Amino acid sequence: MLKYNKNMALYILLAVFFVVLDRFLKFLAVNSYNSDQFRIFGDFFQFNFIPNYNIAFSLPITGVFLNFVIISIIVILLYELLFSEIKNEWPKATLLTFIIFGAISNMLDRLKYGFVIDYLDLKYFTVFNIADVMIVGGVLGMFFITIKSNKL
Repeated sequence: MLKYNKNMALYILLAVFFVVLDRFLKFLAVNSYNSDQFRIFGDFFQFNFIPNYNIAFSLPITGVFLNFVIISIIVILLYELLFSEIKNEWPKATLLTFIIFGAISNMLDRLKYGFVIDYLDLKYFTVFNIADVMIVGGVLGMFFITIKSNKL
């Protein structure tokens, strides 16, 4: 049986907050794409609507096959999340929650628009969104947990 954990509940609420914020910012980006970019830190960091038809880091993989792969990965991660909770591996479960919620937010874009809505434009690097930060942060956290437990 799953053990109730107040910290896990807090992390789930935090992940939900970030997804709601991401969805709101995506709404703003899509509905203000005809206006000028909003400068956050001069020309270096801007709020700017950019449709991303590809996967992470704009790798050129698109279409129905990509959607199938992403949905399959989300299902596998949900399965892994369930077993992490059963084993009371809360750090791992928390990171998986952030990865899954971020992936679902981006998948909603793909299903609705045919692309992911990116809006945080970091000059000389990339354009991304909060869901991307959740995914990358979760993956990096999983990497460090794996190294720490000497399983890598």
